[in-house]
Amino acid sequence: MKEAAIAGLILSAGASRRIGSPKALLELNGATFLDRLIRTFRAACDPLIVVLGYDAEHIRESIPADATAVLNPDPARGMFSSLQCGLRALPPHIDAVIFTPVDYPALRADTIAALAKAFEQMQAPITRPRYAGERGHPVCISRCVIDELLALPVTAQARDVIHAYRPRTEYVDVDDPGILVDIDLPEDYQRLQAQAAPAK
Repeated sequence: MKEAAIAGLILSAGASRRIGSPKALLELNGATFLDRLIRTFRAACDPLIVVLGYDAEHIRESIPADATAVLNPDPARGMFSSLQCGLRALPPHIDAVIFTPVDYPALRADTIAALAKAFEQMQAPITRPRYAGERGHPVCISRCVIDELLALPVTAQARDVIHAYRPRTEYVDVDDPGILVDIDLPEDYQRLQAQAAPAK
């Protein structure tokens, strides 16, 4: 069996209104959220695609040459529109894609590797990480799910498709609380910074 071609997709098109500045450029231990996620995905995913929208030109400057920036021309339509923009940019040979919003900067590289390995072995339509019994991000979706998501209107929701596949979803238990750490509010960011700060 040939090695699966697995892409990485980071959704970074939102306005970040509640945080007040682009989440992609927030820093954690000296690296931006986007830098951290690109490094985290790089070992197991090729190509690596970043979807931009609000503040695109500002964020684009920080994207390395080995990642591809894709623009959502109307990010106000919501995250599903950004997901579709990223999926449309995938090469035709891709078997699966692992995607996450940029809101999850604490993800670990071994979690991405575990998802990729599980997809290689099981070829499930959807593969998700689980920590302490809770499902989180990122999500790995196979080519059949990619095609189904692309066929939907932009007003649809990815979670409806993912929920429909729940009986056929493969779960991977990981020792990574970062799969549950969603940075949405200023206090979420402050909490993450406090947890990540080195002990004095």
